[in-house]
Amino acid sequence: MMRFGRTNVSFQPAAYPELRPEPEVTATSVRLVQTAGGRPGVPAPRVVKAWPFVQWLGPSVWTTLALAIHADGTSEGELTGATTFPRHWIYDARGRLVAKSGLIDFDDWYHSAFGQHTPWGNEETPAFVAMAESALERQLSTTIMREGAEPHLQPLAAGRVLFRQGDPGDDLYLLLDGVLAVEVDDEKVADVGPGAVVGERSILETGTRTSTLRAVTDCRLARASATKVDRSALADLAEGHRREKRSEEESDGSGASGSAG
Repeated sequence: MMRFGRTNVSFQPAAYPELRPEPEVTATSVRLVQTAGGRPGVPAPRVVKAWPFVQWLGPSVWTTLALAIHADGTSEGELTGATTFPRHWIYDARGRLVAKSGLIDFDDWYHSAFGQHTPWGNEETPAFVAMAESALERQLSTTIMREGAEPHLQPLAAGRVLFRQGDPGDDLYLLLDGVLAVEVDDEKVADVGPGAVVGERSILETGTRTSTLRAVTDCRLARASATKVDRSALADLAEGHRREKRSEEESDGSGASGSAG
């Protein structure tokens, strides 16, 4: 509800009809796509970036998912589009969090996601997707942000480098928003997204960075001193990153190795 003078105006949430284009069928697979979303019941009079330049109803929210099913019984899901706010969480068939949208942008969503600027108006917003952080990284993020580590918050523009392979470094970073590419010997080996904790290997091993981290999107990070974090937890984190890289290499046959240290 919002009061204007003597008048009360109610803003009702509205579900949009689901969008399901015709399946893409080949001799060995079928790919299904579905968009679901709606308009939240929040009062949001605001200036917007296109005609009519003033919008009364709240911005739209949507998620577009794709599922490919193959004749050999395998399948894979994909987040192909989504609003830039709020963050979108992706779960597998067993209810495990496996991925999330890597970048949120409240300003862009608030001033742009309405009317024709939605899938119902034939305009989609591509989604940056990143692998979900591990349980250990969630635990470490609490230490970095809330238990006296006094992190320094810093932005990193898309295309800029956080640190380079071979640089000296003894700080730990928590990625709050955005996607970072991990490069080893000038070859990209992985992407990491919100919730990832990086920089541990230089602390544990040689004192120099073992990979280059480059911003795929605009990023926000928290930098903290490694002295505030238990070294055994950092060792577990480094080993977990190695396992993730080995799993990716086995799936794509790239043979690259390294972790975000």
